Amino acid sequence: MSPTLAWALLSWSLLLAQILLVAAMGCACTRALRGPRAQDRVLALDTMYVNAAMLLLVFGIRTGTTHYFEAALLISLLGFAATAALSKFLMRGEVIE
Repeated sequence: MSPTLAWALLSWSLLLAQILLVAAMGCACTRALRGPRAQDRVLALDTMYVNAAMLLLVFGIRTGTTHYFEAALLISLLGFAATAALSKFLMRGEVIE
């Protein structure tokens, strides 16, 4: 495979990944707004932060800079902590024992 063909294939696949990740974020946002229960909303927020981190990673691959990877790591860490706190709140009614 020639380098120009490989570069074009990578470019198109990254563009398609970005489009599909934005569509997934839109679906999760819809679920967060219309979710009948609080558990559905927490799961939608969890999905949105994972999709946002993946979108930043794809954008970082596309641009070739490392700043987006650090931002994705920060979003993942904060999103995990928020999901754990919200889950504990929904289970017990309190976050701090």
